[in-house]
Amino acid sequence: MRKIIHIYHTNDLHSHLENWPRIVRFLQERRRLHEQAGEHVFVFDLGDHADRSHPMTEGSLGKRNVDLLNEVGCDAATIGNNEGITLPKEGLDHLYDHASFPIVLANLFHPNGERPKWALPSIVLTLAHDVKIGLTGATAFFSSAYEQLGWKLTPPVEELQKQSAKLKEQADILVILSHLGIYDDERIGREIPDADVVLGAHTHHLLHEGKEVNGTLLAAAGKFGYYVGHVTIEWDTEQKQVVHKQARVYKTSEDLEAPLNEQQQIQEYLDEGKQALNQPVVRLGESLTSEWFAPSPLPTLLCEGLREWCGADCAMLNAGVVLEGLQAGTVTKYDIHRVLPHPINPCLVELQGDELKEVLKQTLDDRLTHLAIKGLGFRGKVMGQFVYDRIDLDMESYSVKIDGQEIDPDKVYKLATLDMFAYGQFFPEIYRAPKKTHFMPEFLRDVMEWKLLHLRSHLS
Repeated sequence: MRKIIHIYHTNDLHSHLENWPRIVRFLQERRRLHEQAGEHVFVFDLGDHADRSHPMTEGSLGKRNVDLLNEVGCDAATIGNNEGITLPKEGLDHLYDHASFPIVLANLFHPNGERPKWALPSIVLTLAHDVKIGLTGATAFFSSAYEQLGWKLTPPVEELQKQSAKLKEQADILVILSHLGIYDDERIGREIPDADVVLGAHTHHLLHEGKEVNGTLLAAAGKFGYYVGHVTIEWDTEQKQVVHKQARVYKTSEDLEAPLNEQQQIQEYLDEGKQALNQPVVRLGESLTSEWFAPSPLPTLLCEGLREWCGADCAMLNAGVVLEGLQAGTVTKYDIHRVLPHPINPCLVELQGDELKEVLKQTLDDRLTHLAIKGLGFRGKVMGQFVYDRIDLDMESYSVKIDGQEIDPDKVYKLATLDMFAYGQFFPEIYRAPKKTHFMPEFLRDVMEWKLLHLRSHLS
């Protein structure tokens, strides 16, 4: 006799809630149909469901995303780096207070080595005929960021190996919830032969029909809710083994039917976030405009605030990071979030004068100015021209001054900038810099709010 087990999986939604109503309808309907047929069905989320670029996520610090997973009938989840390192420690520690599903996470600890109460290294799900599914999971190894927030992160594949060895003695089928990326998923297939299925995330890879590595089925459903993944496992109750497994994906825009009130739901998510963030911050006597390809006051103000926040000698940022201007009148937290929705942290980089000069020279390249950016926390469209504070450039004469003084090639300068330049390879000198300080969990919008409040107090 064969038993059919259905696993539906979502990952890297990043609060693209415009796709969520269809996903909810689809998963609830599929669960009903499978259960009517006497088949087992599970729904797992693989992390980065929450992204603070959406006002509802920002306004609830991700807790409303957990409500949405409750609504869809999620059976288990692991966390992504958006849950892990864009929330303050207390925020993550209470994110799942009202979750109706377990969080399976093997590689996160408090500094004293204790696991968070809400994180289970593994679980075992018992089905009919005493078939047992073992689940373990892990998140991407951004160890320094987690440590700065007050967590301890351990190497994920090694933790999964430990948990898999235990589950081998307890379960018939081993499924791994991975927010590690395709390359680590392939490594799991090579190094954890007992794993039957790896459900993948983090690198936003899409495997239309899965991929087999050393007998392990890898499955992944892309990003932003554009797809929903579906793995089918056939278990032979007499042979007591998996006899077949396959993976596929459903395209949300084509394969999933929209509920009648889809647009209303999407708008309600946005309105809820606006209401939560409708908190006055400051009153502006005049508008502060923002231009991506010309000098404008709001990016200039943010750049000045960035230098002051970081205690730096100078600062630079790209104007494209400021999506819009601020109108005269009352400015709310929602307004600042709308202007700066990115989960980008301030970063202080120490560079020698000759290195800093080379970086600044690169910022004048028109190709960089018009570059469309994806990833690295950036939620805008293009880089935009660069904005500077206490930096004077005259590249015709190849002159660079820092705070009015000609740059000293041997002196070490403290440059305040965006952490995406520390992670990405836009500027090799910054990427390779041995000394970088990331300010966490504050985002650019926290700097902007601080600067606006400081400006008000200064004017008064």
